[in-house]
Amino acid sequence: MSDMVIVVHENPVLRNEANYIARIWLAPFGLEGQYEQVWLRRREDGLAEMCCIPFCFYGISLRDVVRVAWQDSTVTEVMQRSGRRVLRALLVQEMTEEQVAKVVVETEALCAAAGLLIEWNGNRHVAIDIPPDIDASSVFAYLGEHEKSGRLYWEWSDVEEFRA
Repeated sequence: MSDMVIVVHENPVLRNEANYIARIWLAPFGLEGQYEQVWLRRREDGLAEMCCIPFCFYGISLRDVVRVAWQDSTVTEVMQRSGRRVLRALLVQEMTEEQVAKVVVETEALCAAAGLLIEWNGNRHVAIDIPPDIDASSVFAYLGEHEKSGRLYWEWSDVEEFRA
């Protein structure tokens, strides 16, 4: 277990609602030996609601309701979707720290202006919550320009189903 990689959420967007931490194994998504620690709100019906924006796994979004195997604290199944999506972007290593800092500030400003919640994993990997009723076109355009210039890669987290 000493060489296990754990992806953590330093600042989950709904930390004030969370009351439980579980994990999602990333091997089903091609990341052997890794898991993502997720923040949840445990519900009275035995299920849990996601309180963070996923960085690495697919098929779950903020506020989705999931089943948890409580004995080993692992998320096993999506029970109800919230209708939200997750847009994730990774800034390339070739960018200077100054370029990265500029993109971070601009991304945060655009997301704030659009009313979008975001989480950073380090300063090069961002997960953006896209609710169904919010216009995020300015964020899409901004990330698209940076993708065309080779500064980042982005993806939707719902391009694959969740697998435990």
